[in-house]
Formats: sequence, structure tokens, C-alpha cells
Amino acid sequence: MTTAVRLGLRENWLQFTLLVIVNVCVGGLVGLERTTVPLIGTETFGLTSDLAVFSFIIAFGATKACTNLAAGALTARFRRRQLLIAGWLIGIPVPFALAWAPSWGWIIAANVLLGLNQGLTWSMTVNMKIDLVGPARRGLATGLNEAAGYVAVGAVALLTGYLAATHGLRPLPELIGVVFVAAGLGLSLVVRDTAAHVALELSHHPAPADGAQSARLAATFARTTWQNRSLRGASQAGLVNNLNDGLTWGVFPLLFTQHGLGLAAVGLIKGLYPLLWGLGQIPSGHLSDRIGRKPLIVTGMLVQAAGFVLALALLADPLLAGIISAIALGLGTAMVYPTLIASISDHAHPTWRANALGTYRFWRDTGYAAGALLAGILADTLGLNTTVIAAAILTTASGLLAARWITNPRPTIENSHPPTPTGTDQQPNTKPPNPTPS
Repeated sequence: MTTAVRLGLRENWLQFTLLVIVNVCVGGLVGLERTTVPLIGTETFGLTSDLAVFSFIIAFGATKACTNLAAGALTARFRRRQLLIAGWLIGIPVPFALAWAPSWGWIIAANVLLGLNQGLTWSMTVNMKIDLVGPARRGLATGLNEAAGYVAVGAVALLTGYLAATHGLRPLPELIGVVFVAAGLGLSLVVRDTAAHVALELSHHPAPADGAQSARLAATFARTTWQNRSLRGASQAGLVNNLNDGLTWGVFPLLFTQHGLGLAAVGLIKGLYPLLWGLGQIPSGHLSDRIGRKPLIVTGMLVQAAGFVLALALLADPLLAGIISAIALGLGTAMVYPTLIASISDHAHPTWRANALGTYRFWRDTGYAAGALLAGILADTLGLNTTVIAAAILTTASGLLAARWITNPRPTIENSHPPTPTGTDQQPNTKPPNPTPS
């Protein structure tokens, strides 16, 4: 007997829970690198240039960004579950390469594979959760998804910092990644595809306007990047948000070790940031469903900027500076991260939503590479402190741009359908579509 397909978190709780656990594994794999890899570059391979050290983040970010963009287009040819499984297969060599790489070039190659893995697996878990819950709980769904991933990032960063302090930088801290790859692949073989849920939502959704609402990747890329001001505002905020993450990923371990902190303390700082980022996304995603996306996005960017200021203002006590800045960065990012994904989903028709999310995630994760590149250049020429100041200025500017550009109305819990997406800056049609069951 075939089970009827329905949209909603309660109606699909088992599949949703499996996907949450899968994303724990996705986050755990990338969490391997948060504490140890910059120090492997300087201490194991003797790198003296900050840009050379941050090159692994550039490789990861550029690859993940391009994979995110391709993942949206690939969903037109392949099922989401197939792409999820492919991502895990690509990730199998990563922990082994990080543990026993004979040269820095191997670390960079491992990060290319990690970028491919993260781009496919994280993209598909996001898309599949959005497919399952329907429009009314997108903020909560993305909050749960991102929380699972980033709590795992933080927990593994803490664990690898402890293991590195007690057992050395390699190979033990990296080999725990084998558990995440095996569990993620195994669960992905069990989870069901969500194509039927997409079809159900489409059946209750108004058809997009003709040419302006083309589902092709090129048209969606243009619409998401600059034509629609709300999508443009979300994309730039996502880029700067992950620029901050890429910058702190490389800069903070070096900055705080220069001021006398050991591996365990650095691991605490690098773990606290994504832990708060992760846990905070559940209430912030739910809150965005109630009060709207824009207030959380703008406030979150400004809180992140304050985190950079505090990191330098309190540097006389480096542990306190690291903890306070990690708290501000974590909470600010938690306000922004699921809300931006939900905002993109609000204004994307189901026929081109995967491409819109892929475009947004392309720009967002380009921020990793941009942050590492900017950090490397500024740190080599002007020092680490100037790099942190530059991040605070960019983040403030991004928050102000989000306040100016993100103008489209939000969906509400009481009104379970999304607003009719627009291809330009025009306001959407106010005539409500048929409600989507949730």
C-alpha cells in the first residue's frame, strides 16, 4: 500500500529526522579542519606566508561554491538522493588525506574533494528538507538543518583541538572523519527521495510568468544575483557572512596563538563559534517565520561586525577576547544563516527554487574563498589586526545593504503559501494562490 504524499514537518518527521542526522555527518566532516589545518600548514609544513596557509580555504570555498551552483542544475537530471550519495562517495578519501598528506599540495587536493562533498551533500539536505515541509515552515526547517550541521562543526572543532593537544596535530584528530563518512553514506542509502513532494507543491502553486520566470540556470542566476532586489540583498549578505567565516577560519588560530593561547584554548574558541551558530539557528529560523526575514538578517550582520571589534578591543586578555568574539559571531551568524535560505525560498518558484538556492549558495560560499584570499593578502601586507578591522567594516556595510534591498513581503504561518516570486524589482501579484497543505 502506497503512503499518501503530504507536506509538513509532522507528516514527514521520520525522513526529516534522517536528513538532520545526515547533516550532522556533513558538518562533522568539515569540522575536522577548523582548529588543526592552519596550524598543520605552519608547524608541520613550515609555511611562512599567511596567504599560502589560507590557500586550503580558498580551494575549499571555490570548489564548494561552484558545486552549489552545479547542484541546482543537476537536480533537473538526477534525483536529490542520487546527488546526496554521490557527494558522500567523493568524500571518502578526505580524512585519510588530511591525516597522512605528505605535502601541503595534498591538503589542498583534499579540500577540493571536501568542497565537492559539501556542495552536494549540504545542498541536497537543504533542498530535501524544504521539499518535505512545504512553504509554512521553511524558516524552521532550514534552521534545524543548519543547526545540525554547525553544531557538529563546533563539536568536532572542540574535539580535534583536545586531541591535537594530547596526541598531536595528526593523524588521530583527522581520522574521526571516517565515522562521519561511513554514517552519512549509510543513512543516505536509506533516506527516500523527495521528488513526489516537489510535485505536490507544484500542483498547488501558481505557474510562473512566461519569459521572466524561466527555470533555466542562466535566467535564475541573473534573477537571484542582481535583477530581484530581495534576492540580490540576500546573496550579498550570504557572501559577506561566509567571508567572515573563511577569514576567521584562517586568522583566528594564528592571531590567538601569537598572543599565547594553546591548542586547547584555540579549539574552544573555534568550537564555540559554530556551536552557537548551530544551536541559535533553531529559534532564529522559527522566529523568522513569525516576524519576517529582514529584521534578523540586518541585526545579525551588525552583531557579527561587533564581534570583530570586540576581538581586538579585548585582545589584552586573548582568551576573553576569543570567547566574547566567538559568542557575538556565533549568535549573529545564527540570526542570518537559516533566514537567508528561507528568504531565497520565499521568492523562488518551485520550478526554479533549486537553481535559486544553488545560485545563492554559490555566492555565499564564494565568501569562503574571498575571505581567505582577502585575509591572506591583508595579513601578509598589513597584519592580522588590520584584517579583522576590514572584516568589521565590510560586515557593517553588508548589513546596511540588506536593510536597503530586502523589501519583498514574507510568508506567514497563518498564510501557508509563499508570495508569488518576481523576476525583477516589481512587487508580486497580490492575488493569493491555492494554499499548499502542510
